[in-house]
Amino acid sequence: MDDLWHYIEITVANLSGFLWTYLLSFILIIGGIFLTIRLKFFQFRFFGHVLHQTIGQTFKKNKHSGTITPFQAFTSALASTAGATNIVGVPVAIALGGPGALFWMWIVALLGMATKYSEILLAIKYREKNADNVWVGGPQYYIKKALGWKWVASAFAFLLMLELIPSVMVQSNSIATQTEDAFGWPAYLTGAAMCVLIALVVFGGIKRIAKVTDKIVPGMVLIYVGVALVIILAHIGEIPGVFGLIITHAFTPISAVGGFAGAGIAEALRWGVARGLYSNEAGIGTAPIAHAAAQTDHPSKQAMWGIFSVFIDTIVICTISGLVVLVTGAWQEVSAEHASNMINVAFSSQLGDVFGGAFVSIFLLFFIITTVGIIIFYGEKQAEYLYGLKTAKVMRVIYILAVLIGALGGLQFIWQFLDITLGLVVIANIIPMLFLHQDIADINDDYMNRVYKEKTKEKKVKLFVEDD
Repeated sequence: MDDLWHYIEITVANLSGFLWTYLLSFILIIGGIFLTIRLKFFQFRFFGHVLHQTIGQTFKKNKHSGTITPFQAFTSALASTAGATNIVGVPVAIALGGPGALFWMWIVALLGMATKYSEILLAIKYREKNADNVWVGGPQYYIKKALGWKWVASAFAFLLMLELIPSVMVQSNSIATQTEDAFGWPAYLTGAAMCVLIALVVFGGIKRIAKVTDKIVPGMVLIYVGVALVIILAHIGEIPGVFGLIITHAFTPISAVGGFAGAGIAEALRWGVARGLYSNEAGIGTAPIAHAAAQTDHPSKQAMWGIFSVFIDTIVICTISGLVVLVTGAWQEVSAEHASNMINVAFSSQLGDVFGGAFVSIFLLFFIITTVGIIIFYGEKQAEYLYGLKTAKVMRVIYILAVLIGALGGLQFIWQFLDITLGLVVIANIIPMLFLHQDIADINDDYMNRVYKEKTKEKKVKLFVEDD
């Protein structure tokens, strides 16, 4: 029996490695390049406009169709990405793929901006109201309504619904392990507390989730980035060498050093792409589910929040996390088997063992509560699409129970399939999206020709009048 299980583990690991190192890397990078070209390099040429239309409009009220505000949709989507993947996942990628993995995370992010923008464009265009009079949307809706591929839409929804169960378990286990190491709290106590807190959030639906995330997530991100920058600046002399390592070893192997076992180019690419996707979820199709509920009068206006979220999530937070473990040398001190503890070592080296470990644990706790809350919402929406509102409420309970089981380290054998299931979800979303490239380009062109140019013309007229 042990030999059989060992064979299964090896087979799953090999399949996962092939899927992420070759197939998904190719699809995501080529797909991102293709969408970037179809959008005429929108995320680069109009990044300033994106900032103005997103963070620059944060406190502006609107009365457009939707269930939650554009900013709440953004923080809800960001809540599912800004968390364990950014804080713990980046060191894991470096431990297994070397510093070069961070470079491939950047590439995935820059191209992923076009991918996420495209997903949200389609989600807003093809959204609809459910039986509770709440706006719903996402890949399953635009795949079915725009392409008529009902079985692909159902496959996406079913795979994502299942994939989120081990995803929830991994999230809760990571915080249970952290709090046990930092404070000595029993895993069952952390799991039970998380179940209660998450239930209070998710049983209020997307409106309550949005109200929680728009208050917690921005502050948590700012504090985490601020403290991490203090540590990086304390090692500012290491910065040039660290960037040299990142660029060099994205394209060349790196030898073993200290606790680091060494890595080849394939490992850097595989872990950079996988963790990059995990961190910003561009191509997975989850963020459009949250954004579909936003109040907006044009798909492009809300989709710009997708570009901004990838920038904040990967280019800012993941880079900060990566630099912290690299400049402090923590990546050489901690072995790959304990890579999730690497960020604790990095923070503790500057803040002290007690405060450093406590800081990371507390932030992970808050991040993961908001992350799991929105993940459960995503899972509910898949169950609702497939089987109706009653089944969605049953799945809500199953996900909450998964929080406790994961905290206790139970059913770990299904965690092995997380990468494979997630890979299938990506394929079920990204390929239909590429078939809808003309739809994506048309929506973007409509915004540029009808909305952007009109606003530019109004500004010129206003300046002309003021000069007179």
